[in-house]
Amino acid sequence: KYDRVARLSAHTENGDTSLTLDVNTELFPCTIGDRLQILLASTLSLDGSKDDGKGWRDIGRGEASVADEYDYVCHGKIYRFEEGDDENM
Repeated sequence: KYDRVARLSAHTENGDTSLTLDVNTELFPCTIGDRLQILLASTLSLDGSKDDGKGWRDIGRGEASVADEYDYVCHGKIYRFEEGDDENM
């Protein structure tokens, strides 16, 4: 259905955290073994203030944001989140 989207499965170097993410591979090509830096954030504001419903496209030109630090930005809902026990958070 989505020709340009791939589902990536990734894990941290120490194996404590795993992540499944859909990525537009036409905009951000990556292959098995590539190392990626990923940030999960509740806001794109550099000062951590609430976005008040603004998406990354709604930020004015020249207005700095966390998105400026990354080559690829996903913005939206997390559909499933699993917490671990005390040893595996």
